[in-house]
Amino acid sequence: MIGPGTTAALVGIALLIFGPKRLPEIGRAIGQGLGNFKKAFQEAQDEVKTGMKVEDKPPEPAEDKQKSG
Repeated sequence: MIGPGTTAALVGIALLIFGPKRLPEIGRAIGQGLGNFKKAFQEAQDEVKTGMKVEDKPPEPAEDKQKSG
């Protein structure tokens, strides 16, 4: 995990590189990107879990629709 000292150093470097005016914009964009990523990841996980559900009994064979009469 990242400690408070490392976090402070990263914020300080970001302030020097981007400046105080652009830092909130960048933080917002990163937050939205992470939110979108989490949402897409959760949807993919749900889809995989749904696809992996297997019924206990095997499927019944299809009946012939054309019966000789």
